[in-house]
Amino acid sequence: MKVLVTGGYGFIGSHVSDRFHKEGYDVYIIDELSSGSKRNIQFPHKGYILSINDPKCEEVFRSNKFDAVIHLAAQIGGPASIESPPQDTESNVLGLSNMLTMASRHGVRKFIFASSAEVYGIKEDAPLHETAPLSPRSLYGINKMIGETYCAKWQEIYGLDTVCFRMSNVYGPRQGNKDKGGVVSIFMDELMEGHGITVYGDGNQTRDFIYVEDVADAMFRASYSPVSGVYNLSAGKESSINELIDELQILQGGDARITYSSPREGDAYRLVLDNSRIMHDLDWAPKYSLHEGLHRTCNWKSDKQGEKSEQPSVSRTSSPLRKKLNRLLPYAENLIAFAALALIGSPLEITESAGLDLKLLYIIVMGILYGSRQSMLAVMLSVILFIQEKLDNGRDLLSLLYDTTLFFQMALYLFIGLVVGYSVEHRSNKLNRAERQLVQSGEKYTFLYEVYEDTRSVKDELQQQIRATEDSFGKINAVTRELESLEPERIFLEAVGVVEKIMRTDQVSIYTVNKSKQYLRLAAHSSGASLADARSLKVEEHPHIKSLLDSKRLYVNKELLPGLPLLAAPVLSSGEVVAVVSVHTVEFSRFTQYYQNLFKTVVDLISSSLSRAHAYVEAAADRRYIDGVDGRILRTEAFKSILASKQAASERFGVDYVLLSTGFRNASPELAERIHTSLRETDYLGLSEDGELLILLSNSNQKDAQFVMDRLSEKGVHLQEGVESFYV
Repeated sequence: MKVLVTGGYGFIGSHVSDRFHKEGYDVYIIDELSSGSKRNIQFPHKGYILSINDPKCEEVFRSNKFDAVIHLAAQIGGPASIESPPQDTESNVLGLSNMLTMASRHGVRKFIFASSAEVYGIKEDAPLHETAPLSPRSLYGINKMIGETYCAKWQEIYGLDTVCFRMSNVYGPRQGNKDKGGVVSIFMDELMEGHGITVYGDGNQTRDFIYVEDVADAMFRASYSPVSGVYNLSAGKESSINELIDELQILQGGDARITYSSPREGDAYRLVLDNSRIMHDLDWAPKYSLHEGLHRTCNWKSDKQGEKSEQPSVSRTSSPLRKKLNRLLPYAENLIAFAALALIGSPLEITESAGLDLKLLYIIVMGILYGSRQSMLAVMLSVILFIQEKLDNGRDLLSLLYDTTLFFQMALYLFIGLVVGYSVEHRSNKLNRAERQLVQSGEKYTFLYEVYEDTRSVKDELQQQIRATEDSFGKINAVTRELESLEPERIFLEAVGVVEKIMRTDQVSIYTVNKSKQYLRLAAHSSGASLADARSLKVEEHPHIKSLLDSKRLYVNKELLPGLPLLAAPVLSSGEVVAVVSVHTVEFSRFTQYYQNLFKTVVDLISSSLSRAHAYVEAAADRRYIDGVDGRILRTEAFKSILASKQAASERFGVDYVLLSTGFRNASPELAERIHTSLRETDYLGLSEDGELLILLSNSNQKDAQFVMDRLSEKGVHLQEGVESFYV
């Protein structure tokens, strides 16, 4: 199960994340760290440092498929909403809208929204029920009320199951202090630091304090409960500020200096919520009393204060004065360069002697260093200097107005300034755009790589779970790899072990079916089975087998008739039944429809492997059988492979076989035919490594071998005198 906690690094969010992690959930967090800290989370999780309005949130939802979303990311507190209304609306309304959209679009089952008791405004009635009229006084409360409306509409229009919790005063470990903390955290810090406490009002005003772990418990319960709508989330107990201070002084020791100030405008005098509805619908109740919660919070504060404090890092931010100086620096350097140019001397003399106009060089340098703005300033100053030099040489201003040289020089300066300035700025803008794109690409790559790593981790974990899960298809696939053989005899051998492992039984048998469908011959059986020693079965004597062969369907002994297998299924090859797999005993708890289907699936996999093996045997007939005997005699390699399967079956399952030595070499087709017609379909003729013709009798003992030898004698095929027959 996956849960996304927005604001999961914050005060309440970190406790909610802890609770879901302890319940076995995979926890994902979206948080921009405006008030939270990564140090609040000390367990494996996946975190995305993003705003809830960031378009990248779409990829987070698409790649993870969350079961539940706990939306806690928000601009916190009424005062902050007054100071920055646009930011409050962007976070508490637009951010919520984005999360609701993502959740409904990507199949989230449950969406839990953290609302606030501030939606009620100032009420004299107590306790407040969910049906009480809403009249929020702060923008924060207004936006929370709008958020509840959004959740209701998303459920109505898109079918997203939503729950809104109107929380009272939440307190506990990890709560911020000063501006970002609640009254409990602020008072505790003041007492620990030995400062006085300022109370706005007479201290008899009341609040409903709820411990943060009780909040986390309610949100966890709501995530899997069918409840929806709006609920008060509170302790349901009214406590005054003076009572709170008394409790804190008892816990922390000493008497604090208390200053009572004028009440703040907009503060409610009484605030306690009716929590009867959530207690009934969620079967939830607050676990911690105010004393217990304060005690736990105080211990956390003390432990935190006792830790070795880290050296605060100094953030070197540019002051406003420094920023102004940085903006004025290009102008100052431009004026200094111009002053140096003016002091060099007469440009006419320099131009005549060196062929160089320093004013052009000055314009070019300013344009290259600072762009078009400074190059235009350099043009203006150069024109002024040019005119001044002309006047110093005896020209009057009126004559200069008719001097084409002046206009040509001005046009030249302007052209050079524009070209250089534009070129440099164009290149600079291009580089800036490329740099921004590079940064964005880097951020996108980092984000996508994190998503990829997370997805791959989840995939690997899921694969591991699939492989390890009992009776899963992953486990079936791993077990049935043993059937990856191209030798039918080897498949029958391994099939017994496969069925034993998956069905967890030690009584499995496999019978092959002859071509006429009249007889079944035992091919393999479990070594520990107490099976009836039936080496062959006549189909007409076993109605369940006949029914199975005709229907090609699973047989289930629902009446538990004695002497019959509990389950039997046909093994098909090219659409024909070539074998029957039977399970004779199984635990009663496993004699269910599920295990019947599982057994059928396993037998289908055996059929698939056998069909592949038969297709290979047919395709490789010219390499398996010697020429000129019409597929009667196996070549040495093929015969050795079948013999090895028989030996393995004998060792593992106690299945008998007999290997007869005929003493014949270079057998004629007529001899091969006479021997072959005396054998069963499950017996084999093959050549040994020295070229001798051997007979392999499947599932046979010495008595069966003698019967075959007698039949061969009747057909004029006699084993050579002195040649030993091998019984295994």
